Amino acid sequence: MSIRYVRSMRRTGAAALLIGALTFSAAACGGGDKDDGGNKAPSRSSAESEAGDKKPSRESEADPDSSKVLATVKGGMGVDMVIRTAERDQGGFLTLTGELRNTSGSRVVTPVEWSGKEEAVVATGPSLAAMTLVDSQAKKRYYVLRDTNDRPLTTTNYDSGIDAGASLPFFAQFPAPAPTTSEVSVQFPGFSSATIEISG
Repeated sequence: MSIRYVRSMRRTGAAALLIGALTFSAAACGGGDKDDGGNKAPSRSSAESEAGDKKPSRESEADPDSSKVLATVKGGMGVDMVIRTAERDQGGFLTLTGELRNTSGSRVVTPVEWSGKEEAVVATGPSLAAMTLVDSQAKKRYYVLRDTNDRPLTTTNYDSGIDAGASLPFFAQFPAPAPTTSEVSVQFPGFSSATIEISG
């Protein structure tokens, strides 16, 4: 029997043994699913999905609650900022929703000042990262939160202009002020300061 033949037989035997072991492992892993009683730990993807629910949904910027109005602030370009909700959640965030409404008779170009001056934020494209909240009671100012890639947690990459009679829905997420704070002032370039009431 040649050495080449022996080596070939060894490789064939090893492959067969490996396939058998994998088949047994797959059967052993799959057999416990029927009787786990619903106690199976959530997968990484589902856990991450649940964690992601605490972040503002992009749906909130597309469909603000039109039944509420906390404040309406007129801007100098014929654009009104309508703030509809300011909700505090258990994750320690405060999320604003609303819309920027063009009440003029012509298209308005959105100012670059709305995006803020930080280089990391400017790199993400048009945004509302320049919006801030002021808690006069605690004498604190809050800025739009950033994700791990320095992208602002607010409406981004919107059109460079708002047509006459059209609106730009928005959301912006901030750190939540202390539970004792019930009101904050919203400040945004081109608009007067507006005091709004926090819910939640």
